[in-house]
Amino acid sequence: MAQNISKLRNIGIAAHIDAGKTTVSERILYFTGVNRKVGETHDGQATMDFMKQEQERGITIASAAITTHWKDHQINLIDTPGHVDFTIEVERSLRVIDGMVAVFCAVGGVEPQSETVWNQADKYRVPRIAFVNKMDRVGADFNEVVSQMNKYLGANAVPIQLPVGVEDSFQGMIDLVNMKSVMFKDKERIVGDIPEDLREPAEAARRNMIEKIADVDDDIATLYLEDAEISAEQIMTAIRKATIHLLMTPVLCGAAYKNKGIQLVLDAIVNYLPSPLDIGAVIAHDPNNEEKTYQRNPSNNETFTALAFKLINDPFVGQQTFIRIFSGKLTSNMSLYNSNKGKYERAGRIYRIKAKEREEISEAGAGEIVALIGMKYTRTGDTLCDEKQPVLLESINVPPAVIEMKVMLDDRKNRDKLGEALAKLCNEDPSFHAHYDDETEETIIAGMGELHLEIIVDRLKDEFKVPVSVGKPSVSFRETITSAFECNYKYVKQTGGKGQYAQTVIRFEPNPGKGFEFVDVTKGGVIPKEFIPSVEKGLRKAMDKGPLAGYPVLDVKCVLVDGSHHPVDSSDMAFQVCAQMCFKQAFMKADPILLEPVMKVEINTPDEYIGNVTGDLNKRRGRIEDMRRFRKGSQKLDSFIPLAEMFGYATALRNITSGRANYSMEFSQYSPMSAASQEEILKLTSHC
Repeated sequence: MAQNISKLRNIGIAAHIDAGKTTVSERILYFTGVNRKVGETHDGQATMDFMKQEQERGITIASAAITTHWKDHQINLIDTPGHVDFTIEVERSLRVIDGMVAVFCAVGGVEPQSETVWNQADKYRVPRIAFVNKMDRVGADFNEVVSQMNKYLGANAVPIQLPVGVEDSFQGMIDLVNMKSVMFKDKERIVGDIPEDLREPAEAARRNMIEKIADVDDDIATLYLEDAEISAEQIMTAIRKATIHLLMTPVLCGAAYKNKGIQLVLDAIVNYLPSPLDIGAVIAHDPNNEEKTYQRNPSNNETFTALAFKLINDPFVGQQTFIRIFSGKLTSNMSLYNSNKGKYERAGRIYRIKAKEREEISEAGAGEIVALIGMKYTRTGDTLCDEKQPVLLESINVPPAVIEMKVMLDDRKNRDKLGEALAKLCNEDPSFHAHYDDETEETIIAGMGELHLEIIVDRLKDEFKVPVSVGKPSVSFRETITSAFECNYKYVKQTGGKGQYAQTVIRFEPNPGKGFEFVDVTKGGVIPKEFIPSVEKGLRKAMDKGPLAGYPVLDVKCVLVDGSHHPVDSSDMAFQVCAQMCFKQAFMKADPILLEPVMKVEINTPDEYIGNVTGDLNKRRGRIEDMRRFRKGSQKLDSFIPLAEMFGYATALRNITSGRANYSMEFSQYSPMSAASQEEILKLTSHC
């Protein structure tokens, strides 16, 4: 158990794909003594990328947690993916960390996924420091990256280092807080005085840094205006305070692959990022009354409260449930209450995790991130607490699945094996869904993108040993209504004995952007209270598969206006069936339409290909929102394109720009389809 909560740091490392997050993580593990040799992503030896699929592709897929130490501080480090298909991994990591290291490529600057991650961190109010990596690469430009951070992210980025050299001549940096030069030789940092030829630019950069800090810190502002001497300790205190309160982002630089700058990143994590004590109390809700809230302070003496944020199926120990403890103390075999499920759990063994390896511990305290073995009911986003004082913590936002794929078994004997494997994968990844379609007798899997489903299929074959073949990926459409309609439906069934009777009068209204809403306005007990939830349950069930083309229904408000019941023949099932039939009848008379997922696509392209790129986007029903100068000789396009038009886009973009453009996309929203496109989809579904 961490002895001193003030010396605990829960941090995430996040950025755009290929900015060097995992390389930074591996260097941190090397310099903190966790690893004796440096693991590399390009040769599949990275400690943090331990899944076979990660090693083959050289990218991070699952967020990996690891515990290490630096200068008497315990650091729980989470390395997150940069690819947008695995955005749920970033989302759930940000929910439980206290601080973040945002890594930027010195050449690429602020790239599409950098903005997504930054916005997610803003949502959870996570303090962050920035590390401009790859300073040794051709085209590296530290000042340009800082400028882009301010322009596109509103980061109030303040350099606390000045790079010495650039590209091939990058040697190290000047620490503007302590006014020392830091150079590197064979993984060793050499701290010395600032060379005479660099003293003037260093002093100018330090003045600029102090001016920026003075804008957000009154103590520094007073000293600056009085022209008084400002010590390194005073500057560090001010930077820490401003960073924790999200008033500024300290910016460091280096070249992780060449082992330059990592020790200073570790120093900055310890010096500037918050401990659980700095973050303070977390707000929890009463499970039976959302209006009632409680504070849970980061103390071992408080009532136990923790959030499950990740599940991993381990072949050796079974399911590992990762939790962040917000308050109280956890011991082996302790009884826990899952307030989301209303079930009791027992914390069997407690592990501190080192990526794929683990160290068993007997207890863990407030602020810690550990893995539990033996949890039966707990899933991502569930709260674990003391049964005497049950509370609910804010859960984790899961984006909707937008792409589907059929999975066929090569041998029907493996049907149960496939079901078990898919259930485990759904438990691990809440953005992945699987269901069996009784009508077509097909298993359908759904996820965030082509790569997401490709990885799932790989894992089914390699990890779970289920031989499957797959169909082509297809878009996951939705259905909704565009006008209001009131339906009066009576369900009567006589079968000789006790019959079935229910009557519902329901008004269906469009509810754009607000999802499903159920309102009961009946009076005088025309439908007994115990059957009102049955009506809602029936409506929810009916919306799983819309009458128009069999897709889930979105954004409908259902107002239960009237109805009737029979003292003997009415039942829970009768009202469920009645509500379903009522919905199906009304839906087709309320001007139903299909909705399609529209993606936000950001493209970086050299100037000479801008015509080719925009022409191709127009063919794909794309709408260009913004076009701006990205850096000299290249432009950035923000556009919205239906997902149906994005299959194979990577190859097309490579062909029309000679491989010099790149893009990133993320789900934006569901939007109405054009009449022609809808007709085409309806024709296809009617033939299926």
